[in-house]
Amino acid sequence: MSVLLIAILSGVGFVVAYHTYGRWLGHKIFSLSARAVCPSTRLNDGVDYVPTSKTVVFGHHFTSIAGTGPIVGPAIAIMWGWLPALLWVLLGSVFIGAVHDLGALVVSLRNNGQTVGDIAGRVMNRRVRLLFLFILVLSLTIVLAIFGLVIASVFRLYPSAIFPCTIQIPIAIAIGCWLHHRGANLLLPSLMALAVMYLTVIYGDVGVLHKINLTMAGWSSWTWVVLLLLYSYAASVLPVWVLLQPRDYINSLQLISALGLILVGLAWAAFAGGAPLPDGARPALQLAAPVVNWSPQGAPLIFPFLFITIACGAVSGFHCLVSSGTSSKQLKNETDARFVGYGSMLLEGFLAVLVILACAAGVGLGLSGADGSVLAGQEAWASRYAVWSSKLGPLVAAFVDGSANFLKAAGIPGGVAVALMGVLVASFAGTTMDTACRLQRYVVQELASAFAERTSGAARAWNPIGWLRNKHAATLFAVALAALLAAVPPPGQEWSVTNAGQGGLILWPLFGATNQLLGGLSFMVIAFYLWRRSRPVWFLTLPMIFMLIMPLWAMTWQLFVGGADNPSWISQGKWTLVAIGLATLVLETWMIVEAALMFPRAKGVLEQNALDAPAPASEPAGVA
Repeated sequence: MSVLLIAILSGVGFVVAYHTYGRWLGHKIFSLSARAVCPSTRLNDGVDYVPTSKTVVFGHHFTSIAGTGPIVGPAIAIMWGWLPALLWVLLGSVFIGAVHDLGALVVSLRNNGQTVGDIAGRVMNRRVRLLFLFILVLSLTIVLAIFGLVIASVFRLYPSAIFPCTIQIPIAIAIGCWLHHRGANLLLPSLMALAVMYLTVIYGDVGVLHKINLTMAGWSSWTWVVLLLLYSYAASVLPVWVLLQPRDYINSLQLISALGLILVGLAWAAFAGGAPLPDGARPALQLAAPVVNWSPQGAPLIFPFLFITIACGAVSGFHCLVSSGTSSKQLKNETDARFVGYGSMLLEGFLAVLVILACAAGVGLGLSGADGSVLAGQEAWASRYAVWSSKLGPLVAAFVDGSANFLKAAGIPGGVAVALMGVLVASFAGTTMDTACRLQRYVVQELASAFAERTSGAARAWNPIGWLRNKHAATLFAVALAALLAAVPPPGQEWSVTNAGQGGLILWPLFGATNQLLGGLSFMVIAFYLWRRSRPVWFLTLPMIFMLIMPLWAMTWQLFVGGADNPSWISQGKWTLVAIGLATLVLETWMIVEAALMFPRAKGVLEQNALDAPAPASEPAGVA
């Protein structure tokens, strides 16, 4: 019952937070107004800027920010105990993550849908803009290079997820064209799409489809990376209503309903126990993970690494790119920002809570041991978490097996339960990857424009990167850069089709700290935007400082200190990581110093060429 109580109280807490703190932020701090003309309407081009209903934008936003982060992060962090992981998810998502996402979305809405990197040049200065954009390019390149490998790994583990994930693309295109050309109500196509997708999960691994799935699961990582990058290119340059919006929306329907099924299965297991074991007994649902474990075998320090390991699900710098890159170009009503920005983050927090419970309690309902025996309780949990590991396969398997145990407790066949959870993981990764490619295109175009602005006359005419202002050129650059990184073979191995595609793993250790630093820098942009308008900033001062200190601490520890089980990058001679890590620390420190020097002089001083004029005193703020 304690497991079910944690889930219920967490859900209720998120709902209360949305209607209290979230409402206060939208109404009192950001003054969201239904009268404001959003960029999607003012700059409507039918490609990137498209006025869209808030439910569709919510689906896009939620599936894009979630990815595998709120699954893998909590699945790793549970090694420090379920309580620290749970507290960071609950408090982080309400007071840091959701504030960050909403703030980035609102600031972008009032700056023509520009990314936070571009906005930094206006509310701070041009140097900060360039530094910010370079950091964004690095982070998004790592995401694009690694997520193809993530999806390939999931498909290898769970071949039954391949056909359901692949068929989502033609379903999404059909739904997108139907809605765009016929203006149909969302209800009927939503129900039809949801029904078809669940049928593909149930029957997508039978007969000839089973053979096709196994064949595709055997493809090399490099093959999957190339195919997924080509798909991402198409998703990036096509109008959002053709593929990006409808795929993310129908995925959100399937994923949210799957979360509902997990919750139903959890409740069933709480009252009736798990699915019967070979001896006929139904194991009791209980927390098999330790409450707190300060020093798990092989793990780094809980401080600061808990706050780096669990990013998505609590707070993630990547979210500022989705808020300010794609979602801000699609909202048709400013008051929808709270529902999309604050609400999506809370739902992601609830997903992270369910992941924690699946790994802490669901795994204990029964796992197959290496000798074919069935393990349960703490014995089952220890079989997956004996030693600290950051490898993708076992972590994804812990969540899939644990959540599938919840579904099996409610009577869902084991094969269908595992397939559904595999589809959930792969779909989250896929929607993040195609959104990341579009975001990288925006950032590359903004960087090329920023470079052009710093030149004049003949130099501008011969701008060596001016061609990157074209959307196709910028997208090709993004895809090619990610492909080059992914193509690098693992250290010490020669290149081949078999071992290519794993190059993203070389820079992956940088992503956690860099991603969280990006969140801290995004908070700086939001703070400057509010400060220049004489708006309160006290509510985000502590989150901003926290999100700057923790990742800087983690990066410094990884570079110079390390531990017996986690040697420093310098001691291991990982000079690529050392060089990029040091450069990141220098850039971040430079930006923080610039911000500290500017902040006292910025209060009440509207930035030059501000795109949002102060609202007339007679206009009441809309209730968000």
